[in-house]
Amino acid sequence: MKYISTRGQAPALNFEDVLLTGLAPDGGLYVPETLPRYTPEQISSWAGLSYAELAKQIIAPFVAESIPADELGRIIDDTYAEFSHSAVAPLNQIGSNEWVLELFHGPTLAFKDFALQLLGRLLDYILERRNERAVIVGATSGDTGSAAIEGCKRCDNVDIFIMHPHNRVSEVQRRQMTTIVGDNIHNLAVEGNFDDCQAMVKASFADQSFLEGKARLVAVNSINWARIMAQVVYYFAAGISLGAPHRSVAFSVPTGNFGDIFAGYIARNMGLPISQLIVATNSNDILHRFMESNHYNKATLEHTLSPSMDIMVSSNFERLLFDLYGRNGNAIAELMDKFAETGELEVDEHRWAFARELFSSSRVDDEQTCATIKQVFAETEYLLDPHTAIGVYAARQCRRDASVPMVTLATAHPVKFPEPVIKAGLEAPELPHHLSDLFERQERMSVLERDITRLHSYIRQHSRAL
Repeated sequence: MKYISTRGQAPALNFEDVLLTGLAPDGGLYVPETLPRYTPEQISSWAGLSYAELAKQIIAPFVAESIPADELGRIIDDTYAEFSHSAVAPLNQIGSNEWVLELFHGPTLAFKDFALQLLGRLLDYILERRNERAVIVGATSGDTGSAAIEGCKRCDNVDIFIMHPHNRVSEVQRRQMTTIVGDNIHNLAVEGNFDDCQAMVKASFADQSFLEGKARLVAVNSINWARIMAQVVYYFAAGISLGAPHRSVAFSVPTGNFGDIFAGYIARNMGLPISQLIVATNSNDILHRFMESNHYNKATLEHTLSPSMDIMVSSNFERLLFDLYGRNGNAIAELMDKFAETGELEVDEHRWAFARELFSSSRVDDEQTCATIKQVFAETEYLLDPHTAIGVYAARQCRRDASVPMVTLATAHPVKFPEPVIKAGLEAPELPHHLSDLFERQERMSVLERDITRLHSYIRQHSRAL
C-alpha cells in the first residue's frame, strides 16, 4: 500500500516512511492511495474475535509491506494487553437502542491510548530495525500528551517533547503528563493556547534544521496516519457487536480535530455499514459551522469545560476535503493556501451537499453539557465526562433513524474532568486504582514562552540524540 499527500506534490510513500514522516513535505497530510474494502461475508466472519484479533485483520493491509504479520501480531497483542477491561472497548447501553462505546480503559483513561500505545511500539520497532533515532514534538489540548508519553516512555530510540497550553488543561490531565519520569520525556507548558502549540509543531516540521541531521522529527498527533488507522478498529468492533454488517449503525463523535470521526469515515469506506456520523462540538464549533452552513472559518477560542476540544482549526479536516474534491491535490493546495491567507473557506455547493449526506453536527455549550451529565446520571446512574456528554446530546438532537443503533464514543473517563461533574450537582468520581496516588506524585515540566527559537534551543539542549 502506498500513501499520497492531500496536496499532490509529495512523493508516494510506504507505511514505514509515512509513520516516520508525519506531515508531507508539501504541507499536506498522507492518506492511503486506495483503501481495502471488505465484503459483508468477511465482516461477518469477524464476529466473536477478540479486540486484538480484530485489530490484526483491520490493520494488516495498511502495514503489509513494512511489518511482517508475526511482528505486527506481537505488537498489537502487547498494545491491548495494557488495557484494564478484557473487552478493551466495551459498549454500555444508556437508552433505547442508544449506546456509549467506552474508549477510556487504557493507561491514561482516554481514547488516544488506542492509537498511541500502538504508535509507540511501531516506532520503536522500525527505528530499531533502521538504526535511527527520532525526536517527537507534539502539542496537546489535554489527552494526546499523556497518551503519547505513556506510549513512548519505553522507547529506546525516541526523545519526546510535548507542549500543552500553560494552566489550560485539567489538573488530572497535566499530572498524567508531568509525573511520568524518564530521560526521554520532556513536558513543556507554553504560555499560549493549543493552537499556538500546534503552530510551533507545524513550523518545526517545515524547518527541521534545528535537528542538525542527527535525528528524525516524528509526529504523534492525528496528522500521523498510524493514529487514524488504529482508531478505525473500534468502529468495526462496535458495529459488529451491534449486528453489522446485517444492520447499519450510527456514531456520534465528540471531536475538535476531526481525526476520530475521520476514522469512522474510513471504516465506512472500508465496508462497515455506517448510516450517519455526527460531529459533536463544544463552543469552538468550526466543524459545526461548516456542516451547518458551509462556512469554515477561524473564530476566537473559547475555554470550555471540555478542553480537549478547545481548538480553532481542525487539522484532519483537510483529509475529508481531499475526498470531497475527487482527490485532486492541486485543488486542495489552492484551497488551503486561501484558508491560510484569509482564515476561511467554503466548498462548492454540491461537494458540501455530498458531505451532508453522511455527516450531521451539533454545537453544545457548557450549560447543556452539565445538564446532559445530570440527565443521563438520573436516567441510568451512568456518569459521563463532558466530551462524551456533548456526544450524547448531539446524538439525541441529530439522530435520523431510531431503529439504527446510535453509538456515542466515550472519549475519556469522567475522573479527568471533575469540574463539570460537580457543576452538574454530582460527586466527583475517584481516581482508579492505578492512579490513586496521582496527586502525591512529583511533577516535572518547564514553562516556555511562545517562541519557536526558544523551543528549538530547548530541544537541542535536552535531546539525547543531539
